[in-house]
This record gives sequence, C-alpha cells and structure tokens, in this order.
Amino acid sequence: MSFFSTPPIATRPLSDAERPGPLRAVLQLRAVSKLLLLVLAAAVLVPLLHATWSGSLWPADLTVDVSGPLGKTSDWIIDNRDSHPLFVYFLGHLSNAVVMSVRGVYLLLLALGWTGVTAGVTLVAWRVAGVRIAATALISFVVSGLLGMWVPTMQTLALMVVAVVGSVLVGALLGLAGGLSERLFRILRPVLDTMQVLPAFAYLLPVVLIFGIGVPAALLATVIYAAPPMARLTALGLRGADPGVLEAVSSLGATGRQKLLTARLPLARKELLLGVNQSIMMALGMVVIASMIGAAGLGDRVYQALASVDVGAALAAAIPIVLLAIVMDRTTAAAGERLGAGTAAPGPKWLRGWQAWTGIAVVTAALALAGRLSGSLVWPSAWAVDVARPVNDFKEWMVDHLYSGIPVIGGTADWAAHFTDWVLNPLRDGLTALPWYGTLLIVAALAWLIGTWRTALTAVLAMAAIGVLGVWKPSMNTLSQVIAALAVTLVLGFGIGILAAGSKRFEAILRPVLDVMQTMPQFVYLIPVVALFAVGRAPAAAAAVVYALPAVIRITTQGLRQVDPAAMESARSLGATRWQMLRQVQLPLARPSLLLAVNQGVVMVLAVVIIGGLVGGGALGYDVVTGLATGDLALGLVAGVAIVCLGLMLDRVTQPTERRTAGKGA
Repeated sequence: MSFFSTPPIATRPLSDAERPGPLRAVLQLRAVSKLLLLVLAAAVLVPLLHATWSGSLWPADLTVDVSGPLGKTSDWIIDNRDSHPLFVYFLGHLSNAVVMSVRGVYLLLLALGWTGVTAGVTLVAWRVAGVRIAATALISFVVSGLLGMWVPTMQTLALMVVAVVGSVLVGALLGLAGGLSERLFRILRPVLDTMQVLPAFAYLLPVVLIFGIGVPAALLATVIYAAPPMARLTALGLRGADPGVLEAVSSLGATGRQKLLTARLPLARKELLLGVNQSIMMALGMVVIASMIGAAGLGDRVYQALASVDVGAALAAAIPIVLLAIVMDRTTAAAGERLGAGTAAPGPKWLRGWQAWTGIAVVTAALALAGRLSGSLVWPSAWAVDVARPVNDFKEWMVDHLYSGIPVIGGTADWAAHFTDWVLNPLRDGLTALPWYGTLLIVAALAWLIGTWRTALTAVLAMAAIGVLGVWKPSMNTLSQVIAALAVTLVLGFGIGILAAGSKRFEAILRPVLDVMQTMPQFVYLIPVVALFAVGRAPAAAAAVVYALPAVIRITTQGLRQVDPAAMESARSLGATRWQMLRQVQLPLARPSLLLAVNQGVVMVLAVVIIGGLVGGGALGYDVVTGLATGDLALGLVAGVAIVCLGLMLDRVTQPTERRTAGKGA
C-alpha cells in the first residue's frame, strides 16, 4: 500500500455495480486529473492571452524598467562612498579590519617560512585526521613549492583562513537563529536559497561598488558565497537534536543557554563540522572569481593565464588550489567523522590532548627558526620546476591533432559546430519561438505533475519574473544551454555512476579523478575547452558538463550502493539477471538519490554556463560579466536575478514535493 492510499472502509468484496468503471478509475489518477485541469485552463486562457498579447516574446506592456532606480542607487553609492557616515564609520572600519586580518595572517605565514608552514600543517593534519592525511598535506605543500607557487599559495591561504573564519561565524550565527526559532527559519530559508543559487559573479558587482577593487571586496564576496552551507547545516543540526536528551536536560532545570551549550551544540557537532567543510570548499571555489576584483594569489595567476590562453601557467596555479582543497576537505571530513562517532584522536594515548598541541607548537617553531637561520623564508627558487612549457607543448599537440586532424569522425571543432547546429540552435530557436504563455503552461504542468500546486505556482512566478524584468530572450538562450548541457551530464553521469556502483575497483580508480574534477576552479575548465573547441556556446556547455559530472556520478553511485541488500538478494534468488536487478530493483529504490543527482546537476551546470559568458556563451552570462566590467549595476543585477529565477524554476520541475497530509492538497 502506498503512503497516500486510503485503507478500505469495509472488508466485504464490492459488487459489480459498486466497482468503478474504467473511465472513473482513469479519472481518479492524480496525474491525469492535473493534466485535464491544465488543459481546461489552457483552453480558456490561451485564446485570451493570444488576443491581447500576440507574439512569442514577453510583451513589452508587462515589463518593468528597473535600470533607472538601480542606476540612481549606483550613482549614490559612488558619490557618497567617501563621505557618508555609513561608509566612514562602519563600512570603512570593516574594510580596514579585513585588510589588517588578511595582512596579519599573511605576515605570520611568511614569518613561519616554508619549513614552519609545511611542518605545522602536516602535524595538525596528523593530529586531527591521521597519518595518511598528514602525508597528503606534506606532499601538497612540497608540490606547491616545486611548481614555483609558494608565495601565491601563502596569499591564497591567508585570504582563505580569514574568509573561512568569517563564513563560519556568519553562518553559525544565522544557523543558530534559524535552529532555535521556527519563524526565523522560515524567513532565512528563501534567503539562503537565493544566496546559493545566485551566481558568484552577481556578488562581485555590489561589493565592488561599496568597497572598490581590492581585498575587502574579494573577501566579503567570498564570505557571502560560503556562509549559506554553514547556516543550513547548523540549523539542521540544532533542529534535529534528540528530543529525549533535550527533555532530560530540561527536567534537570537547565536554562535555555545551558541546554544550548550542554545538549544542542554537542549533539549537532557532526553537522557543524560538515558545515565548516562545505564552507571551506565554497570559499576555495571563489578563489579565481575573487581575483577579478583584486584578490592576489593563485586565483589571480589562473585568471591571467585565462586571458592569454596559457594552459601551462593555469595548470601550475590550479594544482595548488586543488591540493589545498583536498587537504582541507579530508582533514575537516575526518575530524567530523571522528567527532560524530565519538572516537578518540589518532595516535598513542600519551600524545593526545594538550601534550600533542604543545609538541606541534614546539616542532613548528623549531623548524621555522631553522628555516629562518638558513636564510630562506620562501621556497628556494632553485628547487622550482617549470611545468608550463611541457604542458603547453602537449596542448599544442592536442590542438594540432584533435582540433581538425581526426579522419572520418572529424575533430573537436567539427563536434562543437555539430553540437551547436544540431542541439543548441534548435533548442534556443524553439524556446524563443514558443509563445511566452506556452512556456509558462509547460513549466506549470511539469512542476505540478511531480509536486503540488504551490510548487507549480512558485515555478510559474519565477518564470514570470524573468519576463517582467525584460530579459526573456537571453533567458531562453541560457535555458537552452542549460538543458543541453544537463542532458549530456545526466547521460554520462548515470552511465558512469552505474558502472562505479557495480565495480568497487572501478570506483576506487575513479575517486581521485572525481576529487580533482570537483576541486578544480571553474575557470580552469574553460582554458583547455576553448583550446579544443574554439569560442562559442559549445565550449561553455562542455565546461559545464565536465564541472557537473563528478557530483552526478558520486550521488548516483552512492544511491545505488545504498539499496537494501535484502531486496537485491530476493531478486537474485528469483533468478533475475544483473540488468533486471538494475532496472527493476536498484533504479526504482534509488529514485530519491537519482532525483537529487538531477537537482545538483542543474545547479552546477547553471553556474558554469554563466561563467561560459566569458568564452562566447552569451546570454545572461555575458550580461553579468559585462555589468561587472563596466560597473553597470542594473545590467549585472537584473541578469543575476534572472539566473536565480531560472535556477528556482529548474529546481521545482526536477524535485518532487510530497504532500504533507494524505488526501489533502493538490
């Protein structure tokens, strides 16, 4: 019996007269009923709308010009940035505090020298996560030095330390408010949704207007981008605390503050560590983007390499970013698992607690002093290895042999042209030619069929907002790129995920590849893609596929692996083949995970298609980038809001929403 089915009132069998006829049984199907209602609504509304506003594009009468108010806001900020009390006495002090914090951490790292930093990070990783992660940390910093990227790595590390601390503090405070108050949680949820869907570029323009080009704008944009995961997970941990434990603490006469400190926070420590982990990964994802507004370090090196299509230089700067991400991810994840399981720190018993931290401090200081006495605070330049030239030579070989030199099947240039002509152009032209009210009806049908009427209303209002803002045509162009890239991502992701779920050896081989792909900055994907596919919408879609693929593969593999073994064994005992078990048991039972993979694919594809505006993707991505480059607040923010609306609509049409009460709702 399904969750929404109604138990029979009587136990006697129904007579022939009482049994519903075939037509009545069909009408009782919820999906068919919804479709009939939508068809009826379309039959009434479409003629009226067509008679009033004919044409495929959103009617000009229904648009609102926001460029005037936003332009006045931008002018006011520029005119008053150096004189208004808000800037002089608050935002100015905030900017100075950010600069001093980043500079202080950077000077500390330089004072420790390459020996002290390497030893300190390695020992902390060993103390928190074990020998394997410590070895990874040691190798990572050594590789950063060998690549000649020690100083940029320290600049990035200083910025990340301050940004992560800020993100964790802001996110923890927001999550604390949402976790302790149902009303605040309902208010915060749509705000956090918007912050996570809004492209990173959209954060840059307002902070640049307020703080100007430099470290404060870059760091605050990173904090805004990385704080939502911490807020969500903090609220989740506090709201999911064991009611029995909370009741026991209350019965002992604990105050609200004591209950929070002694029960809620300790019970939520696993979620808190996961929030820190996610904030670190999000902050590192902003490294390259923040370099566009004055953040020095590895991101700036990658961005400069993108401007000159220098794959070797970009790779030399991107590898340390990936290594930093892996070390931070593995360390915080291991700490979270250990705290969640309540196990002790790794290592012998006599080297735990304050003794371990004292030993780490002493060894780090001693090695830092030894490095200073040797006269080398930064990695010796004589030990650096130039990888840019061989990488660029390999890239040139690939371009010469793959761009147009493959017989019969053609080169990557031909593939890009065919993908544009056969997929992207028909999708764009079809969405643009479709009447705007037809698009709204299709969105309403898709969202309502898998959700509720509230889901459908939210999706339709999101699409209507795009039209009201006057960016209907570029939004349809962006939507066509997202749909095309998402389709390729899902086909490849589901296929590879199914193979990985069926073979542990294949999954073990695949895991480090997925780690690198997930932690590689988004900009880095654009460089080899542009080299192989030239400039246009096809390379933007290709970069989106590569960026979104790891998440889809991981979630698909995990979902299939978590299928109930009893169900698998039962199917196997009945003589089912491997294909039959996959199609009839694993895939149906893993449906929630597969839908989550679709949702994550949508979000990640949308993020990179926008960045693809830098390499000819056009549409909304180009508007956001142009708005940032020219300081046009109206152009950049309107395009950013349209992207949020697209993301909200795609989320609603890809994620089923169950009704709260059986027999009620749409």
